[in-house]
Amino acid sequence: MTPDLMEQGAKRVEQYQAALAAKGGNTESGGRAAGFSRLAIPGEVDITHGRILYLEDVSVSFDGFKAINKLSLDIAPGELRCIIGPNGAGKTTMMDIITGKTRPDEGRVFFGSTIDLLRYKESEIAQMGIGRKFQKPTVFEQLTVFENLELALKTNKAVPASMLFRLNSTQSDRLAEILHTIHLADSVSRQAGYLSHGQKQWLEIGMLLMQDPKLLLLDEPVAGMTDEETERTAELFLTLKGQHSLMVVEHDMSFINTISDIVTVLCDGSVLAQGTLAQVQADERVIEVYLGR
Repeated sequence: MTPDLMEQGAKRVEQYQAALAAKGGNTESGGRAAGFSRLAIPGEVDITHGRILYLEDVSVSFDGFKAINKLSLDIAPGELRCIIGPNGAGKTTMMDIITGKTRPDEGRVFFGSTIDLLRYKESEIAQMGIGRKFQKPTVFEQLTVFENLELALKTNKAVPASMLFRLNSTQSDRLAEILHTIHLADSVSRQAGYLSHGQKQWLEIGMLLMQDPKLLLLDEPVAGMTDEETERTAELFLTLKGQHSLMVVEHDMSFINTISDIVTVLCDGSVLAQGTLAQVQADERVIEVYLGR
């Protein structure tokens, strides 16, 4: 990691931890100063350098087309980052690389300061705490909302263990909490196939949350939603912000305006601009290639 990014990340994690401390969720002994002396634990995400996700000079080509071109990007713990850009900008390919679906030709991708994601398989990355939601909701439509969430729990999925499985009190409390968070507490016994499009999106997000991810990658989550569903999804994401890190790829500018702090604009596989939504909307390069006049 380059020194300037390290310094920026350290400042951002200090701000994040200061916010936690104000809520009573942190102490001096548990802050960044103490973190630098800790030994790295395999599989544990080390965020002492102020970022939970770090990409440096990442490139990948498909049949001569450079889908990602020297992409560098970092996200802080608890941050909600919005990613925008024209079709073909590399947004989906970037998520593919982060989750292990696609291997880059060059570059570095780290989860925290110590976990090199390029060394792991897609399933292993998911187990580490990176959850991904694709554009189209994928739920078990013949099962109820409750059964979908129960199935998503981190448990032994072997046949004997599954047949004998019973929710304990902690798991039951967690499931009830998620139901409330995703606005489906009143639909707990409803078959998933009868949910609206927006409700299916919430259910799939809930299934990811049941696995307690540290980073959520969300691809066009409000596409096809009603105005009311979009508004409630914004409320959901703002609730998750701070508890989880979120990367949201979206084209709905009104939705982005509601949820975003920092917006990154991708074009031709690299970062074109970054800042607040107002700042990137005023950028002539962004207007030219994406927003239009």
